[in-house]
Amino acid sequence: MQTINNLLNKQFPKVEESKEQIKKVYKSDERPWVVGYSGGKDSTTVIQLVFEALSELPKEELHKKVYVISSDTLVETPLIIQSINTTLINIQNKALQIGLPIETHKVKPEPEQSYWANIIGKGYPLPNQKFRWCTDRLKIDPANTFIKDKVSKFGEVIMVLGVRDNESATRANVMKSHSVEGKTLMRHSSLSNAYVYAPVRDFNVDDVWDYLLTVESPWGDNNHELNKLYQDSNSGECPLVVDTSVKENAGSCGNSRFGCWVCTVVNEDKALNGFIESGEDWMRPLLEFRNWLAEIRDDRERRMKYRMNGQMYFKEVHIEEINGENYVVIPKKGSRKKDLINLKEYTIVSKENLKTYIKEEQINLASAGDLKLLVRNEDGNLEQLGLGPFTMEARKEILENLLITQRDIRHPEDPNFELIREEELRVIRRFWLEAGNFEDALPEIYRKVMGRELDWELDDRPLLDNEQVSDLELLAQEKNIDFNLLKKLILSEKKHAGFKMRNGLMNELEKTLNQDYLHL
Repeated sequence: MQTINNLLNKQFPKVEESKEQIKKVYKSDERPWVVGYSGGKDSTTVIQLVFEALSELPKEELHKKVYVISSDTLVETPLIIQSINTTLINIQNKALQIGLPIETHKVKPEPEQSYWANIIGKGYPLPNQKFRWCTDRLKIDPANTFIKDKVSKFGEVIMVLGVRDNESATRANVMKSHSVEGKTLMRHSSLSNAYVYAPVRDFNVDDVWDYLLTVESPWGDNNHELNKLYQDSNSGECPLVVDTSVKENAGSCGNSRFGCWVCTVVNEDKALNGFIESGEDWMRPLLEFRNWLAEIRDDRERRMKYRMNGQMYFKEVHIEEINGENYVVIPKKGSRKKDLINLKEYTIVSKENLKTYIKEEQINLASAGDLKLLVRNEDGNLEQLGLGPFTMEARKEILENLLITQRDIRHPEDPNFELIREEELRVIRRFWLEAGNFEDALPEIYRKVMGRELDWELDDRPLLDNEQVSDLELLAQEKNIDFNLLKKLILSEKKHAGFKMRNGLMNELEKTLNQDYLHL
């Protein structure tokens, strides 16, 4: 065995250097390690090197814990999360068997912060390059919660990550900015008591694959299968992100083998396409649903006309002349063909006369639909009302289509495969009720699609029954009061009922009554 190791060390000098450095850094202090594992080649290389290095140390020198954490966004590509789960179990079992101080953990977003809770529950627009809210909520926050817990217990921790200078010039610059000359560890940009150690920082992609395809996995995984997954998906990988500065420069994981199956940051999901083309046809409904989500993202019929806080904003539109006619250009993401709408279809109003126009035309800004309205600003340029969150009807539509996809998909190895968890449905239901969905539509949608009931909590029952909601809507119409406003006021009162000190209620009522869209 020693002869084989000597041969491998000569063949891969970087590997031997990295292992010796790992031993040195591990033994140098009492700070526990948190190793990030994404399931990809780089993080697999790091864990395998750490595993081998610790295995070569005398038992009395294994003096501190090594936590291996993997981020499960709850919308991971199904084959990948299955692979990650298997690997975490194998690492843990082998570590216990040979007496290594390694623990494996999965970190997940809280149900209130999950992808579907934000999109279906709160109406968040799907992430794109300019609004990538998903990385913080689904990856950075859960990982940092785990790290902070260890910091509170041990004082400081060391993050061990599979990041390489060779990945990109941007990544190299970010790593350099956090490095201290002559020091192996880098400063973490946002966690003051955490440091970053990158054992494969000097590796290139050939070094990584040469090592993985030559040296057997110590916990019994098949690295050739990992290589095949890369080939099948025709894409790269999505690292475990624990640093906001890295997030901003890492690019999208949408082209990634290890990204989320619903990623809309990119125009085309090469990973899902790659898997389907390589024989995983059962995943086709996921791709179709993902593509439909991307198509409806900026549909004005499905988006509100103001932000969640009631604020309205305007975006300048581009006018293009074609064959003597002027058209409003509706840009599309990536290579998708842009939409052109004849300018004649729009009403143009000066910004100073907008409030009068809305009042005279009795336009309800809380209603769904495209107003086909352009505003001419002080500079003479044309602007359009900006888009807000998804309407309640659109959220219902997304949930129903998601449940249909979940009901009809056939995972070859998991008959109980879910796209949305029960705890997420409960959170979404609560968000809907708090947003004024008094008819409590979610249980009915679930019953209609899935053909069964969930054991819904009685405390989540709607404030008003359908008949009362109908009467209230008619009364609001009769008194010319915005129905959504009325629902928010009632919900604010309910939320503060029973409190002796009700200062918060008055502040909330004032905020609700001062929303932009009510005063145009």
